[in-house]
Formats: sequence, C-alpha cells, structure tokens
Amino acid sequence: MSLAIDRLWQGLLDTLLMVGVSSLLALLIGLPMAVILVVTGRGDLFPNPLLNRLLGWLVNLFRSIPFLILMVALIPFTRWIVGTTYGVWAAVVPLTLAATPFFARIAEVSLREVDKGLTEAAQAMGFQRWHIVWHVLLPEARPGIVSGFTITLVTMINASAMAGAIGAGGLGDLAYRYGYQRFDMQVMLTVIVVLVALVTLLQLCGDRLSRRLNHR
Repeated sequence: MSLAIDRLWQGLLDTLLMVGVSSLLALLIGLPMAVILVVTGRGDLFPNPLLNRLLGWLVNLFRSIPFLILMVALIPFTRWIVGTTYGVWAAVVPLTLAATPFFARIAEVSLREVDKGLTEAAQAMGFQRWHIVWHVLLPEARPGIVSGFTITLVTMINASAMAGAIGAGGLGDLAYRYGYQRFDMQVMLTVIVVLVALVTLLQLCGDRLSRRLNHR
C-alpha cells in the first residue's frame, strides 16, 4: 500500500512538473506571439502584413499537428535540447511546442475583443503605441487571457497523460504500466480520480481569478 501511494505521489509530482514548466514557457512565448498577431495586422498599431502572415502560418502549422505525432516527430530535436527522449524533461519540449500556439490563438482572441474605442481614445490622448499595448490592450484582456490559460492548462494535463503512457513519466505512465499492462483497475480508477480532481481544481481557480479580474 505504501509503495502504491509513493508511486502515485511521484506520478503526480512528475505531471505537475511537466505541466508547470511547459505552461510557464507557453505563457512567456505565447502571449508575446498573440500581441504580435494583434498589433501587426493591416491597419493596427504596428502594421506588418508579412510578419503577421508568417507568424499566423507558423501558429496554424503547429496547432494542426496531433500531439502524439508532434511528439514523435520532435524526437531528434528533443534529444538535442535535453539530451534524452525519455522522462519528464523530454516531455516538456513537445508539450511546450504544442501548448504555445494553442494559447497564442486563445490570447489573440481575447486581445481582439478589447473595445477599439479604448485604443483610439488612447491614441487621441497621445499615448505611444507600446504604451497602448501595455496599459490598454493587456489589462483589458486579462480576464479572457486567464480563462484561455486555464483551458491551456487543462489541455496540457491531458497531453501529459498521453506523453506519460509512452515513457515520459507522470500519471499517464503510472496508469499505463501499473494499470493497463497489469490489468489493475484500481490503479486506473485512482489515476482517473486524481486527474479529474486536478483538472477541477485548476478550472475552479482559473474561473475565480478571471471573475475577480473582470470585476476590477
């Protein structure tokens, strides 16, 4: 019993590490990408149609590849980055590359929903263009960005379970090796309960933070 609890705890920690590092990288890379996609459109603050099309094409490319295929295709790149294709850190690479364009598109939608009248008023008041991005676009879009990031986290938890089933560790590895391969339904059900609880907790926290930001 103690061994099973230790394995479950270690699997949970591995999953949190995978999702935590990947989500942080997705946020740090994806949010600037979303801003660039919004401000470089034709007639926007920094019009650059070529950059906008190229970045949009890149985002769509990675979003269109199923995670399992992306993970296999990135094996040489993953080995070059982290020195291995097995374990938690090896899973961080494909998780980040899958989550970043996903979050970038969601954040882009939130930024585009900001009332154009606010940016026009800021321009009329003499705000510099980057000041408008920092003090108008991003603050107004925060509730939507938080909600989008919550959705991204939930998606990454699902992807991390898939990665774990093929050698990345975490709860997915625990469910596959000790549940599926050994026909132990108790392990499978325990992992499912933990994943559902984790997703529910993240969703509740994300929704609460989004509502709080929306009421400010």
